[in-house]
Amino acid sequence: MLQRLRIAALAACGMAAAHAGEPSAEAGMQWGLRIPLRDGVELNATLYKPLGRSEPLPCVFTLTPYVAQSYHDRGTYFAANGYVFLGVDVRGRGNSQGTFTPLLQEAQDAHDVVEWLATQPYCNGKVAMWGGSYAGYNQWAAAKEFPPHLATIVPVASPMPGVDFPMQHNMFYPYAMQWLTLVGGVTAQDKIFGDAKLWSAQFRRWYEAKRPFRELDRHVGNPSPIFQTWIEHPAQDAYWDRFKPTPEQYAGLELPILSVTGQYDGDQPGALAFHREHMRYGSAAARAKHHLVIGPWDHAGTRTPKADVGGLHFGQASLLDMNALHKAWYDWTMKDGAKPPFLKDKVAFYVTGEEAWRYAPTLAAVTARVETWHLDSVASRANDVFASGDLRRDRPGRGTPDRYVYDPLDVGSASWESEESDGGLADQRAALRAGGKALFYHTPPFAADTDIAGFFQFAAWIQLDQPDTDIMVSVHEVDPDGDVVFLAGDAMRARYRKSLREAHPVKPGAIERYDFDGFSFVARRVAAGSRLRLAIAPVNSMYAEKNYNTGGVVAEESGKDARTVTVTLYHDASHPSALSLPVAAVSSVPKEK
Repeated sequence: MLQRLRIAALAACGMAAAHAGEPSAEAGMQWGLRIPLRDGVELNATLYKPLGRSEPLPCVFTLTPYVAQSYHDRGTYFAANGYVFLGVDVRGRGNSQGTFTPLLQEAQDAHDVVEWLATQPYCNGKVAMWGGSYAGYNQWAAAKEFPPHLATIVPVASPMPGVDFPMQHNMFYPYAMQWLTLVGGVTAQDKIFGDAKLWSAQFRRWYEAKRPFRELDRHVGNPSPIFQTWIEHPAQDAYWDRFKPTPEQYAGLELPILSVTGQYDGDQPGALAFHREHMRYGSAAARAKHHLVIGPWDHAGTRTPKADVGGLHFGQASLLDMNALHKAWYDWTMKDGAKPPFLKDKVAFYVTGEEAWRYAPTLAAVTARVETWHLDSVASRANDVFASGDLRRDRPGRGTPDRYVYDPLDVGSASWESEESDGGLADQRAALRAGGKALFYHTPPFAADTDIAGFFQFAAWIQLDQPDTDIMVSVHEVDPDGDVVFLAGDAMRARYRKSLREAHPVKPGAIERYDFDGFSFVARRVAAGSRLRLAIAPVNSMYAEKNYNTGGVVAEESGKDARTVTVTLYHDASHPSALSLPVAAVSSVPKEK
């Protein structure tokens, strides 16, 4: 149940200095280059150039809060392969001047970097950007300013502020303070940031003390005006809107774009939100120049793929050479080279289990059809993961409603969340310790291998006896031996069941339909003999903002405000709660023999 939450909390917007291998001796370097901005502030950069070449070349740069030297290996790679590359410290970080204000400053600053580079003697007037996580976000920020010499962007694992960082589903997570500490001051704080035991202990103390989320910055020893500003905006509003392109700006984008994310990337929601909005508002010509790659990767793996992720092992085909893909993309868009052979259609997605890439003309087209699985249970046994309720296709559910009771003063999960575990995506501790505090439903064993790709959806008829609570849903594959693989998850703060932009307090006792339509993307071959498990549970974790169920200002409430809530789930003919399963389409490109 908590896998997706913990992936998002521990990986979203994380430090992006994923290494690319041994630096090349074929690159020259200039350290301490100064780049002037429109307001007189100068940014610091490290420049890498191919040795033995004097003609102007296309330039690629990354704009980073993680200090430019983090990308030394990327710089030498691209310089050795015919590009000028610059690692640029954002305003107020590293050796750059000014004051760092996360997320807000990058649009105009990146625009100025693009246009300054275009005038340099080593640049031929074509400028591109590179980078993932924060440096993926700021490519979209730059693009919406329309710098004339920006030739292409390749946003990787790009968070969308307000969508998946520093909150997701309008729920903040403590990781935001870990990240703000990483980028505090001007120098690298990676040792502090990377001390997982320290942060786990900090979050656990806050969680067990049942203190308001607003106090978290002081609790961890880093009072933060930025954190306090963020939590003043707990829903989608104009504050968060300003970080992303407007519909009109999407419509004006004409440059080629290569978007990259992973099935287990904590910033997948943001990356796909950018893609969807460009597909919605962009021109037909622009949409035709936007390619999307979704691999079986976690956040760091979107730049340096690994075969082992969260306790799962993926095939050799998953190990794309991302530097080579980027180079091929830049060659195509800035040097009149051939289209990268990997990009056989607009969307490339990796199907785990099958261990192969498939292609589709659009993100929606990865799904061939949707199967409806109705919830059902007998004698309200759904609280027991070993007995559980059923997911069935033959008819809507029957029987009495199922329910769980959630006491927000229960902090027992901290004991096992604090334990070191390499189970990751195969971790069953939450389910096995649920003890009547969650609901579970299983399909029958699948008679044949079944390929799924796309997004689950869950329509649930729910009754609460309090004005608010947070609910998490997740889907797992359970193999014949009882081992599990997390597939995808979603969550909802009940007051935002109708809209992420406006709160609607729950009327206690009313039965309403809750549509969970924000699941993460999944593409997997579910093996014959396996079953699917749907879990519904409270969001109750030391890695999440605690909702005490009152309907008040969540960030200001503490244990003294707590209200126990009963969550009742209906699944009868009048209230047909159901899980929608996306069945994968065949690849639009035949497999090579």
